[in-house]
Amino acid sequence: MSRILLDTNAYTALMAGDSGIADLLASSEAVLLSPVMIGELYDGFLGGSRNLENRRVLHRFREKPRTICVPVTDATAEWFAEIKRSLRRRGTPIPINDVWIAASCMEHGVAIHPP
Repeated sequence: MSRILLDTNAYTALMAGDSGIADLLASSEAVLLSPVMIGELYDGFLGGSRNLENRRVLHRFREKPRTICVPVTDATAEWFAEIKRSLRRRGTPIPINDVWIAASCMEHGVAIHPP
């Protein structure tokens, strides 16, 4: 078994019935969530017509014993700087929230899903 960090796209796919994501979660010992990812979800919820229902579903998901919201720490910030600098040097920037999520993955030694 492994631990994974779920990103916004994977959570959205799961809620849409993606069995591959559901199988992945079922075989994981822990599902980590980033506060950045949760913020992206809240932003999407506010832009939709089912804000309250989506929040309730997310709340139930977060209550599962294997689901852990990892904090953004000084170590996360160090990883953020390393990743952003590396991407800039290679000329391959990615959206800033994705850099924060990747930094959380590096800090906690987990894979991001989807990859």
